[in-house]
Amino acid sequence: MKRQILFVDDEINILRGIERSLRGMRTKWDMQFADRADKALKLMEDSTFDVIVTDMRMPDMDGAALLECVQIRYPMVVRIILSGFSDLESVMKSVKSAHQYLAKPCEKTTLINAVTMACRLRDKVACEPIKKLLGGINTVPSPPAIYAEIIAALKSGDASSAGIGQIISRDVGMSAKILQLINSSFFGTGRRVADPEEAVVVLGIDMVKTLVLAVEVFSRFERRTLAVLPIEKINEHCLVTGVIAGQIARAEKLGKETMDDAVVSGLLHDIGKMILAAYYPEEYRGVIKLVKTEKIMVHEAEIQVFSVSHAEVGGYLLSLWGLPDDIVSGVAFHHSPDQAGRDRFNVCGIIHVADLMEKHERVMPGQWETLTGVDTQYLDRLNLTNRIPLWRDNLRIR
Repeated sequence: MKRQILFVDDEINILRGIERSLRGMRTKWDMQFADRADKALKLMEDSTFDVIVTDMRMPDMDGAALLECVQIRYPMVVRIILSGFSDLESVMKSVKSAHQYLAKPCEKTTLINAVTMACRLRDKVACEPIKKLLGGINTVPSPPAIYAEIIAALKSGDASSAGIGQIISRDVGMSAKILQLINSSFFGTGRRVADPEEAVVVLGIDMVKTLVLAVEVFSRFERRTLAVLPIEKINEHCLVTGVIAGQIARAEKLGKETMDDAVVSGLLHDIGKMILAAYYPEEYRGVIKLVKTEKIMVHEAEIQVFSVSHAEVGGYLLSLWGLPDDIVSGVAFHHSPDQAGRDRFNVCGIIHVADLMEKHERVMPGQWETLTGVDTQYLDRLNLTNRIPLWRDNLRIR
């Protein structure tokens, strides 16, 4: 099925240039073009779109305001800004309404990849209300204690990039948001960053202060969610899973980029669980009840209740936010690495193993012989099953 893409720019020549450069995508995309925001909104009233790509500076209504309208009216639509230099005020306006920000001039392949990756996991989320939720949310909440810590540190007057980065890197939701911002061109960095601490250093302490205290890009869990799910324990599980994932990647000599992606993917792998519990706390009580009464895995119970598991939910959100593909895949397929369609041991497989190893280590550190729940067929195919004892013996997480 073709993707429906809407391009918006007040310069007709730019729209024509986009149309010419993307002519080769006509077998995969149906594209429409509008030279004003009001025309774009009218088109959206009459047709269903998967993606809107808009310029920032336009008369009457700018790109940020347009995407804010789209976010409210059509939350399932992927929202991308494609723009040249914009003033800081305009960028700050777009931080919450845009999923991604691409800088002009933009290579054709960059634009195609951004749209393709943002839509790649859409079909994995069969539940329409959840798809709308994921398209509309701006933040993933944080545990109250960490949220209070980051706010206090930023207001203290002596905050450093290193100190703030360390706090953010201990939290799943904050890390996801800061990586979304740094990996898009919101602030013109043009860098691929897979480390929340590095992201804070690149952005600078003043920018982070503005984003957190003025724009409020972070939020905290409500009490009703904390009553359903042990958020602090899940956050800790994610942190340790990331550490284990990095150690496995290092043991297999997979290179620094894969190791960095594995650490971040491990940190974020249960972000979907947090989202489901935050926005559907009563339904998530049903998930927990199913786990206890039917003795099934959490992701299996989630599918029964929501028709989708936390893995696909987290992967889809991170794909919307434009995080690197290996990180997204590691989150989306950490329960089913074979479904990622890769023929080698990569981040998906690493997170699959690291997730289970953390759970085993928590119960009986260093004493388990077999990794219950592991996809042995997957590991056997890659001749890696016999590596599990080595990974276990090399663990350094305490």
